Amino acid sequence: MVTDRCGEVDDAAEKTGPQAGAAEAAGPMYDEAFLARLGAGLAAALPRWGLGEGTRIRLLTISENATFLAQDPADGRELVFRVHRPGYHSREEIASELAWITALGAEGIVATLSPLPQRDGTLIADIHDGEAARHAVAFARLPGREPAEGEDLPRWYRELGAINARLHDHARRWPRPPGFTRKRWDYDAMLGAVKLWGDWRAGLGLDAAGRAVLERTDAVLRARLAAYGTGPDRFGLVHADMRLANLLVDGDTLSVIDFDDCGFSWFLYDFAAAISFYEHEPYIPALQAAWIEGYRSVAPLSDAECAILPVFIMLRRMLLTAWIASHAETPTAQALGEGYTHGTVMLARRFLAEHAGEAL
Repeated sequence: MVTDRCGEVDDAAEKTGPQAGAAEAAGPMYDEAFLARLGAGLAAALPRWGLGEGTRIRLLTISENATFLAQDPADGRELVFRVHRPGYHSREEIASELAWITALGAEGIVATLSPLPQRDGTLIADIHDGEAARHAVAFARLPGREPAEGEDLPRWYRELGAINARLHDHARRWPRPPGFTRKRWDYDAMLGAVKLWGDWRAGLGLDAAGRAVLERTDAVLRARLAAYGTGPDRFGLVHADMRLANLLVDGDTLSVIDFDDCGFSWFLYDFAAAISFYEHEPYIPALQAAWIEGYRSVAPLSDAECAILPVFIMLRRMLLTAWIASHAETPTAQALGEGYTHGTVMLARRFLAEHAGEAL
């Protein structure tokens, strides 16, 4: 869920080796020793993509996965490598993600990273981190930078709404290849019995009063989502993580990267994911209005559908509260900590007052 930035590189993450910088903030899984093993395993595999011995590797980000930039001084090539977290996506799931990305690129639906094959023509490599095999994928690097909070975000969210509409149309009509498999991001997967990203009840700093508020919110979300349903007009293949860190601006072009969380969910969930970690900001209504305007420039979106957006925003916020608790080793989780959980309780109180009739 928190994603791989493959455009503008954060030079602060480059210090004395491929695992410095972000590694210093990491904890149990992505500690310095583990990242060193990943870097060594990746370096040994670089010839599979035709990269020379002098290729330099540096860490870009840590989220579910670790992302590296490889730069070959011999020919100037720059490749972005995503080394997958163990036990999250199967090889079949990764292959399915890449199949959708390739189809989107072939039809010009969205500007995004192109997966690059190894010399043998395959897209998914197995590399060794010193202890186990890990799946790795290479992408062509895209130019651009993450949109900044202080700039004209409504402009980019208007464009993002149009991109979402095109993606959703493609998802509805695209004949998925045999064996296509991606996770299903429904209530059970997010907050219910499955809990793919952990339990919000483990939220950092969550006290008894806050837990009671979130329990009531959880029940409202479950009921609203059940009533909304999962018909093919409203539930299908989505990106599921179009937040600022996964957008790249280059001139007038907005690119979308990191399809690692793509799966089957409500189409409107894409907007909720797009405001991840900023749900409480006062400018969110302006971004929502811009996104709706952009979406409607491409495809219909009814007032009734717009009215349920707060349900998906609250759903995503509670999911991210669980993610932070279960991914404490990541820099994102460590930066947000208990404050994010407290903000979730605040937003839940407001949600219950405005959408469930509770006087809080």
